[in-house]
Amino acid sequence: MDVLSKEDLKRLLKKVPEWEIDGKKITRSIEFDGFTEAVDFLNEVAEVAEDEGHHPDVDIRYGKVVLMLTTHDAGGVTEADVEVAQRLDNLID
Repeated sequence: MDVLSKEDLKRLLKKVPEWEIDGKKITRSIEFDGFTEAVDFLNEVAEVAEDEGHHPDVDIRYGKVVLMLTTHDAGGVTEADVEVAQRLDNLID
């Protein structure tokens, strides 16, 4: 899969407006009431990631989860990352 051009990435991110471009990845931060809620969410993220065969990098801090998507083999953001972002957004919204 090819890395998206900046123009294509900006266009596709309109489908997932909560995600931001951060260098060679896209990121989204989600706030929860506490650690247990954040971990429960990450368990749902794991199911989507396994189903997609595409796994986000994750940072968890008490009630905050930061998801980071990039296609490491391609060296940047691909359409697969945006597709996974859409599925992850469905868990939140």
